[in-house]
Amino acid sequence: MKSLILGAVAALAFAAPASAGPVTLKVNPVDADGRVTLGDLFDGAGAASNVVIGQRSGPSIVFEAGQLQSLARQSGLDWANPTGLRRVVVRNAASAPAAPAPAAALDDDAPPPVAARPQPARGAYADRIISRNDMVEVAYEMGGVRLTITGRAEGNAGAGQRLAIRNLQSGRTIDAVAIAPGQAVAGPAAPTAR
Repeated sequence: MKSLILGAVAALAFAAPASAGPVTLKVNPVDADGRVTLGDLFDGAGAASNVVIGQRSGPSIVFEAGQLQSLARQSGLDWANPTGLRRVVVRNAASAPAAPAPAAALDDDAPPPVAARPQPARGAYADRIISRNDMVEVAYEMGGVRLTITGRAEGNAGAGQRLAIRNLQSGRTIDAVAIAPGQAVAGPAAPTAR
């Protein structure tokens, strides 16, 4: 009986990491120090949050979705990729769009708020959602048909700004509008996204 118990304890000690269950990909994954961890990408990563899966050397790093699923699975996490993403972009936290600040309560005795300075036409580095050389998925929708291609950004853009995307298969340049990190639209939907 004693050897049976010792065998079970040894098997548990050398087993693969326990499954932490399903996780959800964060809406805008960012990292602060260049070391991309599972906790930077997934909500609910638990004990696997500090597992480093990549090193970001520029403003962003791109992971293939299948590779990301495999890395998560090796650490006991289950990401089902319910939206069918092909790539996931992780940005430098310093260059990611900031979350809106909560509204302050109004005080009758407080001085009136100072008007903010107008923002330049081109988004500042902190407002970028796509940087030059990022891989970008471009969607073209017309008449209920949706086509997507992946290309390389030819410049920087904030949300709603135009940018050129080079189709890596054909070498052609597509005029698109940035809508999210690593995503843009072209065609009839582009003017409404601006």
